[in-house]
Parts: sequence; structure tokens; C-alpha cells
Amino acid sequence: RHNLKYFDKMRCLRKRSAVSFLGILVVCLLFMNLYIEDGYVLEGDKQLIRETATHQLNPERYVHSFKDLSNFSGSINISYRYLAGTPLPRKRYLTIGLSSVKRKKGNYLLETIKSIFEQSSYEELKEIAVVVQLADFDSAWCEGMVQDISQKFAHHIIAGRLIVIHVPEDYYPVLDGLKRNYNDPEDRVKFRSKQNVDYAFLLNFCANLSDYYVMLEDDVRCSKNFLTAVKKVVTSREGSYWVTLEFSKLGYIGKLYHSHDLPRLAHFLLMFYQEMPCDWLLIHFRGLLAQKEVIRFKPSLFQHMGYYSSYKGAENKLKDDDFEEESFDIPDNPPANLHTNMNVFENYEASKAYSSIDEYFWGKAPSTGDFYGIVFEKPIKISKIKVVTGTEDRQNDILHHGALEVGEKIVGSKKGRQCTTYLRLGEFKNGNFEITDVEHKVLFDINCMRILVTKSQKEWLIIKSISVWTSQTPNQ
Repeated sequence: RHNLKYFDKMRCLRKRSAVSFLGILVVCLLFMNLYIEDGYVLEGDKQLIRETATHQLNPERYVHSFKDLSNFSGSINISYRYLAGTPLPRKRYLTIGLSSVKRKKGNYLLETIKSIFEQSSYEELKEIAVVVQLADFDSAWCEGMVQDISQKFAHHIIAGRLIVIHVPEDYYPVLDGLKRNYNDPEDRVKFRSKQNVDYAFLLNFCANLSDYYVMLEDDVRCSKNFLTAVKKVVTSREGSYWVTLEFSKLGYIGKLYHSHDLPRLAHFLLMFYQEMPCDWLLIHFRGLLAQKEVIRFKPSLFQHMGYYSSYKGAENKLKDDDFEEESFDIPDNPPANLHTNMNVFENYEASKAYSSIDEYFWGKAPSTGDFYGIVFEKPIKISKIKVVTGTEDRQNDILHHGALEVGEKIVGSKKGRQCTTYLRLGEFKNGNFEITDVEHKVLFDINCMRILVTKSQKEWLIIKSISVWTSQTPNQ
């Protein structure tokens, strides 16, 4: 009898163990299936998390959503109220999106709209559309703002350049009792979560209005002729892949997108609206669409001007020190092959000096006769050349003794092309070189340009930027 009881207990234990083992096995199989099915997404997200380690999404929870992100090409089903203006009669080159809410202190929306229009030429105004979303649930405030906007910018509304919209509160998801990520207080979580939804609705509305879209905040000052600068940059990036081009280093200011990416970005912001602030989410969006590096242009085209934040009227003194308000000339930098015989440090290759992106060439201590060469794809007329060496934190890594030369008569194969004759235009001074009216000083069409080291130096050399402005295309 004692033995029978003992065997009964053993059978029960085996059954329980078997059930537990089967349960663990099922869970393991599920996780293995998830891992196998979506491994490529997880791996991409791991890389993204390494790059933005302080702002982490939860890949296990949202892995299927990431996988389906590429399918989010349709618009979100929302009914928009037109508070001013009417649907655009034709597609534009650029849409400028602004979302605004009532502030406890200060209001900069009217100044921002004014800056957009005043800093644009008549020809530029034909190619832009400005969409203002009044995203506050206070109907009295919205009515007052619409009245002010309609009075001050009536001709722009009539001309079809300005639209004011509103999304009823009924379309918003739950904004109370959300997760308190980063130990933010509840009202802060609610504010930033609603802001993500505001931007998602605005992006959704603007998806088919133009070729490109730039997001501004409602307290921004614009650089003169910013559209012309944007167009020149976009043209210079033809043939290269990009998701986001940045024209300001602050927050959600001056971020440019292809309009065809707006539906996906709108869905993405809605999907993670309660996870983190919008500017952090944008880093993840860019990375998930395979643009790992920031592509930011200098000088900045947009400046934050608000002193008081839209969140509780808190002070916000952030300024972009790369901003230039007055009209400036972005260089043309025509297509060219770049090469150097200097010893390049790590990945600071020659191409990085000839780009308007915030990058540079860095070579180890150059010797007499070393050079940095540019061979243009087509002969050109040049009006102005500017070269800057060294950086703020490495002010001694400049070209201490050097000259700039332009050449003609190309010889050699495609990879080893170079000019046979060169004309010296001048010497570097304090590490910099600048010359204007080149077309009046050089009688031939220029095929090549080179920076020549005229005396060895022990310091390394940073070529921060090479800027070339062209005049008319030569007759060939």
C-alpha cells in the first residue's frame, strides 16, 4: 500500500512536470517563430537602438508593426474642418506645415506665418503652400486665431497659398492615464502624446499637396529665400537615397521629407504617440527606413524665436547658432570626382569636404607637393571659390602653407583623369581661401581644381568645406 501511494505521487509529479515542460516548450516555439519571422526587423531595430540608446522603443512589442510599416501608404480616415482657405487647385513644390496650440505665455504663430511669406520672393510664393493646423480644443481660441490670420493674410488665403485646418477632438485617441515613460509627469506625457497625434494628422492632410514637405514649429523665423536654398540642396542630392534632410538642428524644425513618405510617418507617429517626444520618434523613423546618418545642412534656414514654450509657458531659450537670416548663397558644387594623395584618417575621405553636409576631410600631416584634387564631370565657368580648413575644436589642423589652382586639358582614364596645365589663383591665408570673379580671371573652361600643399607641416589637415559657385554653362 505504501509503495502504491509512492508511485501515485510520482505519476502526479511526472504529469505536472510534463505540463510545465510543454508550456515552456510552446512559449519557446512562439518566441522562436517570432524571431525567425521578423529577425531582420529586430536586427535593424537593435542597430537603431544602439545609435539612439537613450530613447528606446520596445521592439518585441511592436515588431509586427515595424514589419508592416512599409504598407502604410494609405491616408488616415479623418474629417478635417477648413477654418480658412480651400483645397489647393494644383500641386506645389513645397508644403510648409505648422501645428499650433494656445500658449499660457506669448503667441508667435502670426509672426511665423509672416516670416514665411516675407522671406519668400514672388516667384517662390508660387511654389509653396502653408498649412496651419489649430490643434487646440478651445473653440473660442481657434475662432480668434482664424480671425486674426484671415485679417492679416487675406491675400495669401485668396491666392491659395494658406490653409487653416482643425481636427475635432473626437478623432483623438486616449490622452489620459498614459504610460509615464522617462518618469515624466502625467501632464507632460499628455502634452507630448497629443503633439505626436497633432503632427500625425497634419502630415496626413499634407500628403498629396506637393512634392516635398517641411515641418516647422509655430515660433520660427525663416532665412531669406529659404525655398531657393532648399531646391538647390534637393537638386544636389539627386540620385542619392534620403528620408530626412535637416535645415535646422533644433527639435522638429526644418525637417524635409518626400511627400510620398508622409502617410507612413503619420501612421508611425500615431502608432507610438505615447512612447516618446516626436523629435525622438523621427530618429527611429529615419533609421527604420535605412537612413542611419543625420543629413544636416549649414547654414540653417530656420531659427527658433519663441521665448516661452507651448508646454505650461516654460522658458525655452534654444537657438540655432548655425542660422543665417540674411540672404546667402548656397554653392553649386557641380558633379565631380574627388581624389587626394594624402594619408586619409579613418573614414574622413575626400568626398566629405565637397559636400554641404556637416562633415569634413581629415588627412595626416601633409608634405610639400601633396594635393586634394577635383575633376569636374563637365568643363565649367566658375564665379566664386571658397575653401575653409580646420574646425573650432581643432583650430591648428589648417592648411598652413598652400595654394589653389584651376586646370584644363584632361588626360588619363576615367579613374585617373587629371589636367595637364594649371593656373594658380592664390595662396591660403590663415587656413582659408576665397576668390570672386573667377570667370574674369580665367579665360578657359575649368576642368580641374586642386588644393596644393606648398610646405610640409607636422599638423594634420582638416578641409572643412570646399564651395564652388558657377556662372553660365559654357558653350561646347
